[in-house]
Amino acid sequence: MDERLIPLFPLGTLLVPGLILPLHIFEPRYRRLVQDLMERPEDERAFGVIAIREGHEVGEHGAQALYDVGTLALLREVTPYDDGRYDIVTVGTQRFSLGALDSSLPYLQATVRLLDEEPGEGAAALAESVGRAFAAYRALLTDDDGTELPGDPGVLSYLVAAAVIADLPIRQDFLAAADDAARLRREAAFLSREMAVISALPSLPAVELIREPQSPN
Repeated sequence: MDERLIPLFPLGTLLVPGLILPLHIFEPRYRRLVQDLMERPEDERAFGVIAIREGHEVGEHGAQALYDVGTLALLREVTPYDDGRYDIVTVGTQRFSLGALDSSLPYLQATVRLLDEEPGEGAAALAESVGRAFAAYRALLTDDDGTELPGDPGVLSYLVAAAVIADLPIRQDFLAAADDAARLRREAAFLSREMAVISALPSLPAVELIREPQSPN
């Protein structure tokens, strides 16, 4: 069991493995977090992004409750400003299960257990059907350019989790799935429901499916 103590960054959005996440850092506690990370070797500059179940991102007591599963974010780029703020770019790497919280530093820390990525039974076949369903879903909402989707079940499952238009609890449920097959099954059910609703509507406004989440920190 791989357990470790990591810095924690609660957000009102979801980070999945493979997703690029830019952040603007201005709160003093997160300035300290960036400074502490920069003192580490490059491959150890990681912190945990965890979605907020109750509360808000900004303010000392903003996040009242957190979800149980988050994603490690590896710091890739740091742009400092003269007033102490930072713009940073991170990428999601590996999921973790949240354990005990630690408030001994200005920013929150937690003991977490890193989660293995398993394909699960029937992942390849599920990936084919979910890929077709997601392409159809995307075509209903956008001027789809026919971009080829990844064939790897895990990569596809996280792409769908990040790209669908859904409330945070639904997308968090995708992230927390035990394996790729379980995640793809949940996504297949979601896509089936959504396409039935969309097809019944007379018209839809233009929607941007692929988004890079931003945070006010």
